[in-house]
Amino acid sequence: MSTDPRDIRDVVKFLRQREDLGLGEIFLERLTRDQVLLAAAEARRGARTEWMGTPEQETARADPSEGDGLGISSPEVDLAGLKYAELKAVAESCQRCRLAKGRTQVVFSDGNPQARLMVVGEAPGANEDRTGLPFVGQAGKFLDLLLAAVDLSRKDSVYICNVLKCRPPGNRDPMADEIELCSGFLKRQIALVAPEVILAVGTFAAQLLTGTNRPLGKLRGSVYAYEGVPLVVTYHPAALLRNAGWTRSTWDDLQLLRQVMDGS
Repeated sequence: MSTDPRDIRDVVKFLRQREDLGLGEIFLERLTRDQVLLAAAEARRGARTEWMGTPEQETARADPSEGDGLGISSPEVDLAGLKYAELKAVAESCQRCRLAKGRTQVVFSDGNPQARLMVVGEAPGANEDRTGLPFVGQAGKFLDLLLAAVDLSRKDSVYICNVLKCRPPGNRDPMADEIELCSGFLKRQIALVAPEVILAVGTFAAQLLTGTNRPLGKLRGSVYAYEGVPLVVTYHPAALLRNAGWTRSTWDDLQLLRQVMDGS
């Protein structure tokens, strides 16, 4: 393999993709030691090199169909001024972060946009990525049962969405930059739906909406506020499927949620 920048670029892309997928070490045949070291260094730095143009050229190009290794190339849009259909359309074409390159489809929401309760999860999984709807796997069915236990349903009284709108590879945890780039959609969703109460399920949703880094076990059991909207946090249904010992705590959280919704 030559040292042509285009060849090295292909290696960089390959290494980045493996890193995003959480894959282990590899052996690159037919590359010299210097070529491999160069590719690895470029992958670590995420640098723009000569084949991608100068920063000024990159800005001038502003082509959403192209981008760097993170996939960040969408022009900035003022989400605060968008109506619901416009927000959904922008989200569905978003290329802001690396997750856009691996998704099947954007998972924007499910349920009633005029709902009393908004449930905010963490990120789509494989079933959600396939169907385009949040909470449709086993965890979603469990969530529906939990909501039904306190007389709530996504059909009538609940709106459901996630912090991230695209599935992280391998269902890994969301990364800080992905949350930062995607959270504007959630903020605008909350403003447009204007729920009476928000239920954050899982650590990432709870920490984002409460603005703290405390563990979920320390956050639950209290009523917070997000932009003036009462906020209750609890365990993610997927975590409950793995740890039945948290079921009683979750039931207590749902009772607290119901009390807030009933105004008692």
